[in-house]
Amino acid sequence: MRRALYDLAALVGRVALGVVFIGHGWAKYQRGVEATAKGFADWSIPAPRISAYFAIIAELGGGILLVLGLLTMLAGTALFVLMAGALIFVHAGNGILLANSGFELVLALGAVALLLAVAGPGRISLDYLLFGRRREAKSGASVPQPA
Repeated sequence: MRRALYDLAALVGRVALGVVFIGHGWAKYQRGVEATAKGFADWSIPAPRISAYFAIIAELGGGILLVLGLLTMLAGTALFVLMAGALIFVHAGNGILLANSGFELVLALGAVALLLAVAGPGRISLDYLLFGRRREAKSGASVPQPA
């Protein structure tokens, strides 16, 4: 029963987080790399053009992967790194509240991305369908195993 609840919660969390990142990534993609890089440069983000490419790919691609539950560890890790960078380079000095461009949103998004990267996408995912069943057969244990 506990495993089934984790699977359902992981699905809801993954899809919700993925949709948020898809929205942010799509907005950056529509603005274009150069405009995104200019904004990053204005915020003193290092290597703004490379950072813009990384942000667009991580948000859009990572968001899609989270929705699908595919390569969840990779997507979650990339999104965590992106949110850590946003916190450090843009939001940390503004306090916690979003109204002041604070770090509450990037902190929450990054924490959930890290949780999914570590705990896994649950059994309602392409990761489980493609990789999890084989691991269970080899080890005799369920993968992933939430606490």
